[in-house]
Amino acid sequence: MSSRDFVCEKFSDFYSDQATIIPPLTLLGQREIGFLLFQERIMIRHEFFASINELQSFLRKNVPSDVYRSCAYYENPRADMDKKGWLGADLVFDIDADHILTPCNKIHDKWTCNKCGLSRTGITPGACPVCEGKKFDTKTWACELCLEAAKTETAKLIDILSADFGFSDNEIHAFFSGHRGYHIHVENKVVKTLDAMARKEIVDYVTGLGLTLKRGKKGQKGKKTSKHFFLNDFAWNKRIKQGMRKFVAAASLEDLKRIGLKRASNAIFDNKELILSRCIDRGYWDSISNVTLETWNKIAEHVKDLESAKIDTVVTTDTHRLIRMNGTLHGKTGLKKVEFPARSLEDFDPFKEAVAFKEGEVKVIVSDAPEFRLGGNLFGPYKRKTVELPTAAAILLICKGRAEVAS
Repeated sequence: MSSRDFVCEKFSDFYSDQATIIPPLTLLGQREIGFLLFQERIMIRHEFFASINELQSFLRKNVPSDVYRSCAYYENPRADMDKKGWLGADLVFDIDADHILTPCNKIHDKWTCNKCGLSRTGITPGACPVCEGKKFDTKTWACELCLEAAKTETAKLIDILSADFGFSDNEIHAFFSGHRGYHIHVENKVVKTLDAMARKEIVDYVTGLGLTLKRGKKGQKGKKTSKHFFLNDFAWNKRIKQGMRKFVAAASLEDLKRIGLKRASNAIFDNKELILSRCIDRGYWDSISNVTLETWNKIAEHVKDLESAKIDTVVTTDTHRLIRMNGTLHGKTGLKKVEFPARSLEDFDPFKEAVAFKEGEVKVIVSDAPEFRLGGNLFGPYKRKTVELPTAAAILLICKGRAEVAS
C-alpha cells in the first residue's frame, strides 16, 4: 500500500465512523461546498447539500482530502459565480503562522523556486530574489512556537472585534484551522451584506493600516500654540496607550534603542515610574526632559505594530471565499478543524483537541522530522529512521512529506 493510499484509507475510516459528527452550519443550503479529492488531486466546486446528513454521505463515498464551504450565502450555490445570486457573507479572518515571522521559521520551513531552483529557509517570499519567479515548492512545519505566535495574533483580533466593534461572544466563532493557525468567523446581520471595500476598511482597522494619531494643542488663548502628543481613551488611541504602558514597563535599554530612540532611551529607562504615572496615566506627555513629541511618535508606531493583528487580508475582503469546513480533516496534517469558545483561546491545545486518529500504530520510514508533540506525547527528532508511531503521528508525518509507510 502506498503512503497516499494509506492516508486515504484512514480518512475514509474517519468519515465512515458513526462517531464522526460534522457540526451543523448556518444556512447550509445557501452555501457553496468544495472538495479536493485524494486520488485525482482536483478541486470540485459549486456543490450543494440540503443537510449535514447528505454532506456526510458524500464524504463517506468520495473521501476528499480537504472539505471547504463558502463564507457567502447564495440563491443558487450550484450555479456559476456570476449566476449564483450573492445574498451576503460572514466576516472571516485567517491567522496563519505562514505570515508571522518567528525564530523557528528558519529552522523548519524551506522553499524552493520552481523556476530557477533556488532554495532558502524561512518564510516563502512573494517572488524569487534571483529570477522573480512566483511559484515555489514549500516544506513547512507547525511547531509549538508557530502556533503560539498565531494564538497571540488571534487573541488580539478577538479583543478588537469584541471591544472596538462590539460583537458578542455568540457572534464570534473561533476555530483551529487544522494546520498552522486559526480562523475567526463573525456571523452578524450588520456585516453580512458588506461589500469588499467595506471589509477592507475593517481589515485596515484591525491591522492599524493608515492609523494617524490626533495631536492636541497647548498654550493660552491669544498666544502661539504648538502641537503636542495626545491620546484619548477610545478605540486605537486607547490601545496605543495600553500598549505603551506594557512596552515601557517591560523595555530594556536595548529595546528602546532598537526602535530608534537615541538620547531619549536613557531618559525613559531612568524614569519609568514617572512616565507610567504622569505621562501615560495622567496625560502629561511633555513633563520628562528629553522625551519629545518625536519620541512618543516612535514609541506609538512601534506599539501599533505590537497591538495590531496579523491576518491574511485577502481572506477577509473576498466575499466569495471558500474556507475549510468545521469538523473535517486537513489534508496537510490529518488534524481536524475544531471550533472552541473564543474566550477559551488561551487554554485551547491544538495538539490534543484536533487529533482525529486515536487508535492503532503504524511503522513508517521518516526522512527528517523535528521533535513534536501530539496527543500528549513527544516524538522525534528523526533522521532517516524507521519507527512505529501512533496513527495520528504517522499520518501527520506522511501528510507533511516527511515519512512513508514501511513496506
